[in-house]
Amino acid sequence: MNIVQGIKNFVESECKKPTSKYGYEPFPFHFAHVAIYAEKLADTVGGDKEVILIAAWMHDIGSIIYGREDHHITGADIAEKKLRELGYPEEKIALVKKCILNHRGSQQNSRESIEEQIVAEADVLSNFENIAGIFKAAFMYEGLDQGEAKDSVRKKLENKWSQLHFEESRHIIKPKFEAAMVLLQ
Repeated sequence: MNIVQGIKNFVESECKKPTSKYGYEPFPFHFAHVAIYAEKLADTVGGDKEVILIAAWMHDIGSIIYGREDHHITGADIAEKKLRELGYPEEKIALVKKCILNHRGSQQNSRESIEEQIVAEADVLSNFENIAGIFKAAFMYEGLDQGEAKDSVRKKLENKWSQLHFEESRHIIKPKFEAAMVLLQ
């Protein structure tokens, strides 16, 4: 089994545990989409594809195991430990960690490598695949009513759109962004 598949399996097993903070749903509805978009972007704009895919699968592992707060930090620590266990090269572990540490748009961290930017953008793009999940969070975790949730989801998607750096990302997601804006007006 290759390292990417091993990491994917690790993340899936953590999502399946009863201790998972968000249950299994993030695996098929978020992680999988982040990995798909990360691979598409790596194929079009470059970067170390293996590092990108490992970071894509692990970018939110901290929130699954410990919760959302500081999940970029806890996730980077989890990734470092897991990748060392698997004998992954130290220089690549460092890059995976940077991708995880800098994937959050809300943190305004500078992204120095193409790998970091790709993982961050893939995370943003995945939001357009799981609008139902954004609504679920608005209702369940934020306690919003339907009108508030609709406004909140629209604003979140507009914010996500504004975070896109690569023209390729905008091209990939533009039809879904435009459709969401029509539906959420």
